[in-house]
Amino acid sequence: MLQIHHRGLAATLCLLAVLGCKKVETQALALLPTVKVAEATARDVPIYAEAIGQTRGNSEIEISARVEGFLETVNFREGSIVKKGQVLYTIDSRPFKADLAQAKADLARAQADLVRTQQDVSRYEPLVAKHAVSVQEFETAKSQAQAQHAAVAASQAKLERAQIELGYTTITAPDDGIIGTTEAHPGTLVGRGLSTLTHLSKVDPIHVRFNISERDYLYYARSHETRRAPSGKAAGASGAAFGGGAEIQLVLADGSVHPHSGSLVFVDRNVDAKTGTILLEAAFPNPGGLLRPGQYARVRAAVSVKQNAVIVPQGAVQDIQGVSNVAVIGADDTVQVRMIKPAERIGALVVVDSGLKAGERIVVEGVQKIRPGMKVKVQEVPLEEPVTVNTDAPGH
Repeated sequence: MLQIHHRGLAATLCLLAVLGCKKVETQALALLPTVKVAEATARDVPIYAEAIGQTRGNSEIEISARVEGFLETVNFREGSIVKKGQVLYTIDSRPFKADLAQAKADLARAQADLVRTQQDVSRYEPLVAKHAVSVQEFETAKSQAQAQHAAVAASQAKLERAQIELGYTTITAPDDGIIGTTEAHPGTLVGRGLSTLTHLSKVDPIHVRFNISERDYLYYARSHETRRAPSGKAAGASGAAFGGGAEIQLVLADGSVHPHSGSLVFVDRNVDAKTGTILLEAAFPNPGGLLRPGQYARVRAAVSVKQNAVIVPQGAVQDIQGVSNVAVIGADDTVQVRMIKPAERIGALVVVDSGLKAGERIVVEGVQKIRPGMKVKVQEVPLEEPVTVNTDAPGH
């Protein structure tokens, strides 16, 4: 009985020892720092070029008073969208209606005088043959008829001018667009010292003007030379200037991307000698007129694709005295600090040119509480997807 009792006691002690060890291991594991890790991924990455610009209407129209007079009405809300033919201003038309009435009267008088002189010619013509009227009188009558023809034409021209000037007292929108602030209000004398009343901007499509450096322009142009059109000739110079003819995206001030891609419509003829940049302009569809002239804009275009590029989150990259490194977690959950060579940034991600392979686990959160050789508890998280692109141009 005593022997059996000793065996049971030994078994109990062993069990307690095992449980104690497990408890110690559990406590030790609980003391390990927890870090979030993600796998470095390889994928084809588009490389973007970017430039800062400003929006403008595809045409900027100056609305002016073409006749002098006192402004009667302003028929639009400043900053609103107006349609072609919509009445914008009216000028006091009474003086112009009086001029029109006078022109009509002058024309009627000239036409009556023309009829009289033509009758004289018709009456004198048979009398000349009978020598009842001298040739000189007949020629004089014909000259007066011809002069009266000219007088009728002049009166007709004055009438048309009076009609045109009366029409100018109603100022309408020459096209669809966004109207600006008015420079004149009812009661203002316009048309002489103050002829410009407001401006109209056509905003669909909206245009964006931006500059790129001479060095970048040469890079894009030479890159485009390798892409030949089907005819064997290179595409137009405008297509070679930025993005090699690729679609251009527009990033707005709040970081959102305009839903409609654009295309290059203009490349300036020369490089600005003072700044060393060249001016470009792109057009973007703008249904609804969301974009207005003068807005900040960032344009970007894919200039190349980096095949099987290794990408990691920006937050995983630590820069210390110009050296970039990441914390790599080994198979045994041990920390290893790895020096890398970062390249382009793609939103929240960074392309790594060397120092890291796809599939390796890197710390994306909790880097501050670990050191090389330390064991950690790992929490797997997915690789963060890119949201925006902020890639330096090749020449930078």
